[in-house]
Amino acid sequence: MRLHTLLVALLIFFSCSTIVAKDDITKELITSNGKARAYYLYVPSTLKSGSLAPLIVMLHGSNRTGVNLVEKWKDLAKKEGIVLAGPDATDLRGWGSPQDGPDFLHDLVEELKSKQPVNPKRVYLFGHSAGATFALEMALMESQYFAATAIHAGALTRDGKELIDLAKRKIPISIQVGDADEYVPLKVARDTRDALKTAGFTVELIEIAGHDHWYYDQAPKFNNTAWEFLKKVELEVEPKYQKYNWNE
Repeated sequence: MRLHTLLVALLIFFSCSTIVAKDDITKELITSNGKARAYYLYVPSTLKSGSLAPLIVMLHGSNRTGVNLVEKWKDLAKKEGIVLAGPDATDLRGWGSPQDGPDFLHDLVEELKSKQPVNPKRVYLFGHSAGATFALEMALMESQYFAATAIHAGALTRDGKELIDLAKRKIPISIQVGDADEYVPLKVARDTRDALKTAGFTVELIEIAGHDHWYYDQAPKFNNTAWEFLKKVELEVEPKYQKYNWNE
């Protein structure tokens, strides 16, 4: 009798553990360009069987890792049924091409599409700080691959603005920035908006009164704003990936 009770208890324990595990953030590895790269994955248990889910690729700020953004998005992703992937930059101090994208991000998305129920027409970018700037650059370089991009505390650099002419699609972009941001001054964010709008892009610039560069304390609010923008956008045709020759 005691053995039977023990077996039942163990069965219940492992069943509950399995349920909890479905809502865990896991650290995964992918091989890209011959190198093992780490990323953090969250697949909510709320995904409906037989349906495809949106995917947000999250690009972290300097001296952080992908898990820092995925953790902040997890609750919203569970509620909305969003798959999250937060890769680590090669150098955690910042993102750079070609080592971190677009090829690496493409490899990551294609890997996830092969293993998770991802809607290929609803793959988005979100970034904070250094990751925000890189998300803008990747959006312009791969405007037909990603559906839309939302960022917090980032803007295009002078060199980054040269990428605007590369975009084959006017990918929708949302920018959130504080009017007290010491790293991304409001003027710089406005210059980015104006350069994109002049080129015909749909750009949403949200200026946050009294807010500085810090994302984490108010992350739920910023994430909700970003998701309200992203979720309305879906590619009209199958995604197309643009390959670049970095040796030229």
